[in-house]
Amino acid sequence: MSAPSPESPVPTASGRTRPTVAVVGAGAAGALVAVQLCEAAARRRTPLDLVLIDPAAEAGRGVAYSTEVPEHRLNVPVGGMSCYPDDPGHFRRWLCRHGESTVTAADFASRYRYGSYLADTLGRAIITAHGTVSVRRLRTRATGCAELPGGRVELRLADGGTVTADSVVLATGPAAGRSDWAPEELRGSERFIARPWAPGALDAVGASDDVLLVGTGLTAVDLALVLDRPGRTVHAVSRTGLLPQPHALTPLQAVLPPRDLAVLPFARLRREVLRYVAETRRTHGDWRPAFDGLRPWIAQLWQGLTDDERAEFLGRDATPWNVHRHRMAPSTAETVTRARAARRLRIHAGRIASAAPHEDGGLTVSLADGGTLPVAWVVDCTGPGLRADSGGDPLWTGLLGDGLAVPGPLGIGVATDAGRLLDAAGRAERPLFTLGAPRRGELWETTAIPEIRTQAKEIAEAVLAPFAGAPRPVRRRPTDQFGLPLSTHAAAAASFRGGLGRVITVRAKAAEAFARATELDPGFALGHAALALLGHECGAEVDVARELADAQRSVRERGDERERSFVEMVTRRIETRPTAADGPDAGDQALVAHLDRFPGDAFALAVAVPTIAFSGIGDIDGSLARRLVEGTAGAYDGHWFHTSLLSFVRQEQGRIDEAGELARAALAAEPASGHAVHALAHVHYESGDHAAGRDWLDGWIGAQGRGAVHRAHFSWHVGLHELALDDAAAVRRRWYAQLAPGQVNGVRALVDSGSLLWRARMAQSWSGRVPVDGVLDAVARELVERPSTAFTALHGAFALTAAGDLAALRRLRTHAAGADQVQREVVVPLCSALEAVLEEEWNTAARGLRALLPSLRRVGGSAAQREVVEETLLYALVEAGHRDTARDLLERRLDRRASPLDRRRLAGLGA
Repeated sequence: MSAPSPESPVPTASGRTRPTVAVVGAGAAGALVAVQLCEAAARRRTPLDLVLIDPAAEAGRGVAYSTEVPEHRLNVPVGGMSCYPDDPGHFRRWLCRHGESTVTAADFASRYRYGSYLADTLGRAIITAHGTVSVRRLRTRATGCAELPGGRVELRLADGGTVTADSVVLATGPAAGRSDWAPEELRGSERFIARPWAPGALDAVGASDDVLLVGTGLTAVDLALVLDRPGRTVHAVSRTGLLPQPHALTPLQAVLPPRDLAVLPFARLRREVLRYVAETRRTHGDWRPAFDGLRPWIAQLWQGLTDDERAEFLGRDATPWNVHRHRMAPSTAETVTRARAARRLRIHAGRIASAAPHEDGGLTVSLADGGTLPVAWVVDCTGPGLRADSGGDPLWTGLLGDGLAVPGPLGIGVATDAGRLLDAAGRAERPLFTLGAPRRGELWETTAIPEIRTQAKEIAEAVLAPFAGAPRPVRRRPTDQFGLPLSTHAAAAASFRGGLGRVITVRAKAAEAFARATELDPGFALGHAALALLGHECGAEVDVARELADAQRSVRERGDERERSFVEMVTRRIETRPTAADGPDAGDQALVAHLDRFPGDAFALAVAVPTIAFSGIGDIDGSLARRLVEGTAGAYDGHWFHTSLLSFVRQEQGRIDEAGELARAALAAEPASGHAVHALAHVHYESGDHAAGRDWLDGWIGAQGRGAVHRAHFSWHVGLHELALDDAAAVRRRWYAQLAPGQVNGVRALVDSGSLLWRARMAQSWSGRVPVDGVLDAVARELVERPSTAFTALHGAFALTAAGDLAALRRLRTHAAGADQVQREVVVPLCSALEAVLEEEWNTAARGLRALLPSLRRVGGSAAQREVVEETLLYALVEAGHRDTARDLLERRLDRRASPLDRRRLAGLGA
């Protein structure tokens, strides 16, 4: 690709110029900066030309993540390697989506895999920013840098081209070492490998050649893994002979220092740190939590030292610090231990004094203590140089020589002001930035991803700040269907309205509409929040944590009070774990508080009172749902959506006639309203109008209901009507046509398909064994045996009973005994009663089920759904011979609503 010429910035369609940002280096640091620049510019709609300059074939890998050796593992667990400081689980989720579904945050991925993750994340960021950010990749090196009039910068390239930029980010990574430790005769030998990671550097090493690695840090460990093989001895030598310590197999939580260490003089600081580490080891049985607890404070502690104190640390403490701080993955440590036990890897403490050619073409290396090591090759594993120009990079050499950069403390790296290069006069005026290894002199700990990703975000903010321009003229913002303003442009707002319309009608593809809104405007906070909420509440295939992080970033940059409240509510609902006690948890409280302030937020109201879902507010008796619906009426002025919710609330109150009128009024305005359809289905059932309810609902499913999210639940309602009409053949046809596994999966299969099967079995309307095994196969076993809600647990218990799986039913009871209060007090005795059903202990089963009836409302769901317990009780009473009790129960049911099935069962008892 040819380099661009040093022209002026290209004007945009609006007349403003498109600034150019050049990132020199496209390894990990450069990729992380580019990701942040692309995403932040897209969110803010800041036009940008981004130029990535690096000779490597693929962005994101650099030297560290190009190795294809599978034993080369990250030395930070998966949970610490996300590209985003505010989304720590991003890398783990990426691995799960790419074939490693069992990976945990404590695992150690391969370095090559991590390079793929960086490249993929950068690619996705570029795609997201398309239209706002143009990205060019120049496969060459930057060899020089000069100032231009007007504050711009010109980069000279190795291929003879130039790049003119408004800002330059130097993401060059660690400087190469100079091998100053090596005797002259060794440096001049063709058997000396100074840069082992250079392509082909180890190709000449023979299969039986012994090798000496100089250095025993992580670089030496990596090379030892590459070179280890039977018939070869790998020696490693360093002044101390200490290898990096391994990470713990089971990590412990970091232990924070007991006091502010930054205020202490160096001598006392050192004693306090040693005491803190020793105390942590005594208390927790491991020293690692202390080092992990120190990590956030390292830069502050280092910056509080004088140069003399820093020099003392480097001479006295740096080696033991590095040995304990920069650790090996456990699997790497195990491989090293095996190689040492087999004597294929030998560690020496000492210093190289001299080297001489050996008669067989190798080298005899003499140590300062008089020992000698005959080897074929010597490899420099002492790590990168501390000076920015130590590797002879002409770009850094020129910057330092021209005074555009100055060395950092003790000559390590370069001096910056929050990443912006200081010049020879101590000023940070030029648009030159750096991150990672070049800042080691001022930060010390700055070469690992957790530090670099934070710096990348900060530098992207600083780079984009001057390009924000004057505020755009205030225009009338687009609104949603209910008149609430949306902080986005018209096209994204139209997609958002489409998604919201599908949410309030309970129709499919709402997530796709919201995703389209965020594609059109990556900085649209409500679009991201809506996706996160759908993933969390409804199980939509969404990266919930990622969308939530995007919503939080976007709303800080562009969002009004209502949108900030909405994102905060979504955050609380996602991050709050359900409480063990009854009643609203912190997430519910945030939702209620949001609706109190913004009653016209239809999305929030649909989440609070979903009518056909497994989430909503934790409302035991329905009073809170009623208050929310009734209290928000003024904001909707009779809108069909609100009327639909009100009709459902009224039927839950037993106000059946009023509920029917409201539902029909809503459907007259919007025939696709799933909430109104659901309410009317309950009205028909509770009023005993089964034939009319069956015919009407069956017709709706075949027409408007084709796009309904919970179509299976409406089919379940039709099946209930058919069951009540005592039409066993129709129930069987309905189940196979609309509720069999394959057409219904997941929790919906458990709640609808499995429930209808069991009720048909209890009503003796299904001859032979019910096909419940397929239902259980369509549901994750964890959802059945370790459910998070009592509602799911209740339906799981009946499905397991239908399958005759006594052992699984007992496992569910054990889980419920350690779960929330409702599971302990309702699901545990339910499981015990159903165990009695399977063991045909009918008196025990009847007593247990009858005792549960008053508390069933606590599990949630509708009365029609909870009625499965009463159906089972009826069957148990008959089997136990309690015909009079069964007759009383049936007569009370028939007083409440007509049912040919119950009349047939009552007649059977009379005979």
